[in-house]
Amino acid sequence: MLPGRVTLSICAGALLSVACGKSAKISVEKATAHADHLVKTAQGDVSEIRQGLPEGAKVLAPLFSKPTPPAEDLKEVRDTLQQARDKVQDLRVAKSTFFALADANGTVLRNDLEQDLMAGKSLFGSFPELKQAAAGKYVETHGSMPEASEAKGRPDGQWIAAQPIAVDGATKGFYVTGWSWSAYAYRLENAARTEARGQGGKEPLLYVYVVVDSAVYGAPVSPEVNAQKIAEQKPLDKITGDLPFTAELEITGRDFGLAVRATPALGAKVGIAVLRSET
Repeated sequence: MLPGRVTLSICAGALLSVACGKSAKISVEKATAHADHLVKTAQGDVSEIRQGLPEGAKVLAPLFSKPTPPAEDLKEVRDTLQQARDKVQDLRVAKSTFFALADANGTVLRNDLEQDLMAGKSLFGSFPELKQAAAGKYVETHGSMPEASEAKGRPDGQWIAAQPIAVDGATKGFYVTGWSWSAYAYRLENAARTEARGQGGKEPLLYVYVVVDSAVYGAPVSPEVNAQKIAEQKPLDKITGDLPFTAELEITGRDFGLAVRATPALGAKVGIAVLRSET
């Protein structure tokens, strides 16, 4: 009887292995579809900023023509920041985690949040490419300003855009907005989960991360072990052309499908990573 039991055990193990392998392949295919959709989502999110920020800057420009400089009336600055967003449809629906006004030297005067940790901080120190906006150019870039982070206890970075504010031909300040990578990963993750629920069937285990160079940012509550596993793959180095990077991974004993798409709308060497596991 023993040999028969051993044979049955081996067969069961082999069948389980085949089933797990098939499940991971399905997860890769579906993660790739999610990533494709999220790249388009990011393009739309960035488009809202590109169209809306110049219009919002026009609402802020009169602050620099008043007898009292903006730096001396920060309440009015905050109120006008709110007005700028309210008056521009693209900004009303923008996915930004902050809007702020900076002076001509790139120092933040005030943002639109109740607790303003960015005030007095240099944008140029955290985002050197924003200096190009001083020449009257709209600029998008990414970097890291701790005061604009959304994740606690782990590294975070930000995507940011700046529109110069000119008065009589001279740049007087900058209207800036952006999102932290962790908050944006959360936004994309919710979008992917909504898409998955709409497809019916059993809801999968689904996570979304933003890959920036060699760093990987997830939602504030996403497992850090997932981010580490994605980082180990060095996905952005392996993407060629329009093809995604895909892999079948095992993380904490569970099979996942990984798909990473380059996302030029968010900047060079930025990608969206989707981890999916069928449940």
